[in-house]
Amino acid sequence: MAETTTGSADTIEALTLVPKAEARQSMKDFKSDQEVRWCPGCGDYAVLAAVQGFMPELGLAKENIVFVSGIGCSSRFPYYMNTYGMHSIHGRAPAIATGLASSRRDLSVWVVTGDGDALSIGGNHLIHALRRNVNLKILLFNNRIYGLTKGQYSPTSEVGKITKSTPMGSLDAPFNPVSLAIGAEASFVARTVDSDRKHLTDVLRQAAAHPGTALVEIYQNCNIFNDGAFEVLKDKQQAEEAVIRLEHGQQIRFGADRAKGVVRDQLTGDLKVVTVTPENEAQILVHDAHSASPTTAFALSRLADPDTLHHTPIGVLRSVERPVYDTQMADQLDTAIEQNGKGDLASLLAGGDTWTVVG
Repeated sequence: MAETTTGSADTIEALTLVPKAEARQSMKDFKSDQEVRWCPGCGDYAVLAAVQGFMPELGLAKENIVFVSGIGCSSRFPYYMNTYGMHSIHGRAPAIATGLASSRRDLSVWVVTGDGDALSIGGNHLIHALRRNVNLKILLFNNRIYGLTKGQYSPTSEVGKITKSTPMGSLDAPFNPVSLAIGAEASFVARTVDSDRKHLTDVLRQAAAHPGTALVEIYQNCNIFNDGAFEVLKDKQQAEEAVIRLEHGQQIRFGADRAKGVVRDQLTGDLKVVTVTPENEAQILVHDAHSASPTTAFALSRLADPDTLHHTPIGVLRSVERPVYDTQMADQLDTAIEQNGKGDLASLLAGGDTWTVVG
């Protein structure tokens, strides 16, 4: 990544700011000396291994990579990465990471968060980071439950979910994190699964190369409080009919012998799944992750039924170029210095727009 020479000027400038590693690195270099402490069988182990295995591909010095997390099981992540990191406060990881990425453009900044952390108390912070297009990579672990606090329903739990906090079933309609991100004008949105190491790594690779905010939703199994939540997407036989693997520039087809496909309904404009025939084969959509309009990406995100998860798209749904917030901010600061010289914080604080309160 550090030697990339294609893409926008923003991309090239951002990459050249980050120092490269002096020597070739391996997965071992990114493993910290901390004992990994999640429940045996937790999907977080698979994600951690994939990220540690992928980090050497960046070719960056470990000291110039930072992982910021909030609160939750997934938020222990920074402890286990041999990079800089911060275990921050509930829901605020995107805000803290925004400040870091904006002030230290020589860093590669990653956010690790969960469905409860990001979409409940952290909802506002997440959507504003996405709309600003800060140079962050956000990994959103979605297990559809609150794991750290022992099994309450979360913002992604399905309607009717029986938990400790909803003994008669949840009444809340769940968030679709991918739909939410696309609605917030995110420039890169993807979904993958914890147990599919190859797919997860490929999505991480594309997210890392993207200029601006990249959100990756990772379906992650909590085998203690919500075991088997994504079994339909992991069981080989069921997954063949349920998982829609998106590839830019390719027809959206899936199933045994790729016998099913996605078309646009001529009456409603919605997307629907059909059995491919000679008559309708030309109507099968070709995936365009780089389309300027988010309309089709959003429609794809709505295909998955929240209860059964049948027809769930995975892969990169959207990847478009937009101005990067921290680059624009740096340009403004440079312009201000050129026009006015370096600022004086003391003078600003004691400026003319002050008053004295008399007791």
